[in-house]
Amino acid sequence: MTTIEQFQPSQQEIDRRYRNTREAMAKADLDALIISGSEYTGFEGAVRYMCGFHILHRYAYVLVPMDGEATAVYPKEATWVGDHTRTFIDKQIKTVSCGEWMADECKNRGHKRVGVYGLNFIMPVRDYRALVDADLDIVDFDEAFDYSRAQKSEEEIASVRHSMDVNKAGVLAVVQAYKAGKTEAELMGVAEQTFASLGTARNTMDMVLVGPDGSLLPQMVFPDANRKVQDSDGLLYGLEVAGLGGHWVEFSRMIAPGGISAETQRLMDAYEEFHAIVKENLKAGSSAHEVHRKCITPFEGKGWRLGHVSGHSIGMTMIEFPRIGEGTEFELPENMVCSMHPHVMTEDRQACLYFQETFRVGKNGGEALSGVPVAYYRGGEASL
Repeated sequence: MTTIEQFQPSQQEIDRRYRNTREAMAKADLDALIISGSEYTGFEGAVRYMCGFHILHRYAYVLVPMDGEATAVYPKEATWVGDHTRTFIDKQIKTVSCGEWMADECKNRGHKRVGVYGLNFIMPVRDYRALVDADLDIVDFDEAFDYSRAQKSEEEIASVRHSMDVNKAGVLAVVQAYKAGKTEAELMGVAEQTFASLGTARNTMDMVLVGPDGSLLPQMVFPDANRKVQDSDGLLYGLEVAGLGGHWVEFSRMIAPGGISAETQRLMDAYEEFHAIVKENLKAGSSAHEVHRKCITPFEGKGWRLGHVSGHSIGMTMIEFPRIGEGTEFELPENMVCSMHPHVMTEDRQACLYFQETFRVGKNGGEALSGVPVAYYRGGEASL
């Protein structure tokens, strides 16, 4: 039986995280760093990464000085929300205004140049305003922090592999449960039941692509609780989850009970070639731009358009920098984990393909963590 205790970071792992973070802080000449986390799906992970607390509701912070003890900062109204005993740093503050407390703490410690992870998407405006009113020199640290944690440790890789096992179980559950006449939402519910029973808690982000005659329309939508699926449909449940250790993965495959359209087959063949190129080129030392340019070649010059980058770094936050795309010169380290999922569609936007797969960057190429080939399913298969 897999338990959450198996994925609690060791002291060695905690020390590694803080060492890497402070090295990045030193390069930016920071006095302190504020790590933001929010209940918003996929954005809770940075706080969990730095202090072990899994946000159940609302938001939280970790204040990391360049020297000295870090502090976990929680809103007072959330005192009894979430399991605070899993926080692995000793100093914990519960306060009416997190922003005002952090601003006062920085001023009292003489901090002037303060980085913030979460300025773009996560930090509540009221807390940001409290920092601004304190006349601190605020530095956007989103990319720098993600770069500092891009290389995953062996402990983290074990957590990633566990999450992939959970994700695959959900995808297989949907494939096995498929039956014409069920609703889109009913099938999604099968995946969610599997995920919840395996300990994902709220860490799932689900959507579906649906289309007629063995194809997929490019718009990603919530599953419809009223529309009943047909054997002529194309269905792709995009399932993204974080397992017990909190590391996100992405994995999906298409269901087409009546077979796929000719255009979808062309897309499928190109996607198979894309995965082969990723396995060959997602290697340590390559730049994200270089990998993107090599990997998108199967889709170029064939009358298709790319509706998305090739992929992105993924970890305890669902989407981390760098993106695997044009102009990103970040050099990929070994054991970085990337979700690769170009959104490829026809010019008339009447067919697309969006297979999610999570890869590990290796010395000599990428490892597809699902081990599942590029293929579609007709429903009812015993295994992937």
